[in-house]
Amino acid sequence: MKDTEHTGRIARLSRRQYVRGVAGSALAVALAGCQGDGGDGGAQQPEETTTDSEDTATDTDDTAATTDGSITFAQAKSPVEFDPVVLNDVPSSEVAMLVFDSLYTYDEGTNLVPQIAADMPEVERGAQRWIVPIRTDATFQNGDPVTAEDVAYSFQAPVEEETENAGEFNMIDTVDVVDESTVQFDLQFQFGAFDSYLPWEIVDKSVRESDKDAYNTSSPVGAGPFTFDDWQEGEYVRLSRWDDYWGEPLPNLAEIEFVPVEEPTTRITTLRTGENDVVKNIPPANWETVENMGEANIESVLGTSYFYLAFNCNEGPTADPEVREAIDYAFSMDDAVGQYVEPTGERQYAPVPRAISEDWEFPVEEWQQIPHEPDVDQAKSLLDDNDNVPDDWQPRIIVPPDDKREQIGVSVSNGLSEAGYDATVQRLDWGAFLEQYVTGSTDDYNMYTLGWAGSPDPDSFMYFLFAHDQIGTNNGTYYRNESMNEQIMNARQSNDDEQRREWYVDAIQTVLEDRVHLPSYNIKNSFGVRSHVSDFRAHPVDQFSIVSAYNNVSVQ
Repeated sequence: MKDTEHTGRIARLSRRQYVRGVAGSALAVALAGCQGDGGDGGAQQPEETTTDSEDTATDTDDTAATTDGSITFAQAKSPVEFDPVVLNDVPSSEVAMLVFDSLYTYDEGTNLVPQIAADMPEVERGAQRWIVPIRTDATFQNGDPVTAEDVAYSFQAPVEEETENAGEFNMIDTVDVVDESTVQFDLQFQFGAFDSYLPWEIVDKSVRESDKDAYNTSSPVGAGPFTFDDWQEGEYVRLSRWDDYWGEPLPNLAEIEFVPVEEPTTRITTLRTGENDVVKNIPPANWETVENMGEANIESVLGTSYFYLAFNCNEGPTADPEVREAIDYAFSMDDAVGQYVEPTGERQYAPVPRAISEDWEFPVEEWQQIPHEPDVDQAKSLLDDNDNVPDDWQPRIIVPPDDKREQIGVSVSNGLSEAGYDATVQRLDWGAFLEQYVTGSTDDYNMYTLGWAGSPDPDSFMYFLFAHDQIGTNNGTYYRNESMNEQIMNARQSNDDEQRREWYVDAIQTVLEDRVHLPSYNIKNSFGVRSHVSDFRAHPVDQFSIVSAYNNVSVQ
């Protein structure tokens, strides 16, 4: 998934991947992203959610919660479609995850729990076969039972239809319906991280096949707690509680209206005025404003996302690792993150989020020593003495429409200007950016800034961002290193987490020392929440939760 509010959704919003959505992010989406965890895949421990008021604490007293309230939720961008098979952006995912239930979902952190699945999967053949039992009481909103055939179809359709989500499941060989309540996944190789791909929304096969366009835009039918009412692109999406929801708990909220408010400061203004009850993505400059607002709180948690500066290693001067090292000398990523990102995120020194690094005991303190302290004279010397760098070189940095990532690009540009090279930063809309950053052409870019949201397993970052077979798809660096690629693919095709860790440590060391990426920051999933809204939760993978086993939003 792309960092569009194109994220990443290995875990729904996780690899809707490119963190368009997370940034405001996201990611889509890749997916967005795009996001599993638990079990042998190396799940991280739950992150601690931070809030600025007790008003958002969990309300476990059902008698205190109203059951007829509604909220208005300001998104960072308008949704564009709602069918999980094809959607690949974060705003669309934020709506779809309430209409559709997944095979598995998450607890308060990143541990997998069954949703439509009846239990955790049975793993055989060294993690090459995964057998999933299906609940017999799950139903779609039209009354159809959720069957094993619907589950199999939901995982097969993205590949068979060659959607943007096909890469999520390219490790699957076959999906077989064993019986009405059992699905068997046979993979092309042993894959210990497959549980990270199991949080996937289940669609109604018969309804979707009857009219795919309608299913995507006007009448999606899921098994989730809210039904789709109406949508006017660029204006609103309206959902209503499904009173016959088969799962537990039944939502306290009767209605949710999503409205796009793309300008960040305007979103904060609508929170202050009460026009919107929840707003997404608190900008750094407005963080303290919301903290001191009185009638609102900040609900935030560090997400499973990764933002970075990447180099074109295919053509031009940046294909030379000495040039990339010189650019590392030209500016301070620490200062850029401190000035333009904090407190909405934190400095990151590895191409995986902090929670993954901690869970896998990666040597982040060692990796933190790899970036150079800023030294413009050293940068200038390395560039001036390099035969691959023309005297009149004007490096081009492309950035998506996100202020934080643009400022990272500007910081690089300013450093290169001090070193005597007139760098330009071009801010592109998402469509143009997503077309350009994967061409490998110096006519399009020498560097780019982007983000990725993945699941709580290193595979969802290392494979999609650095594997050779992702070059030109999600990997715009075109960096080729056979040893690194072999380590990533070996880790992908293994069920031995100790061995996987060794491969990932070596592969990450390589990409950091060769400066394929300069890691930048890990963003918080942050929301401004009016004080009359109770039990709204930020989530490290799914970004937020309205109703779950651990929370149920209501209005007072």
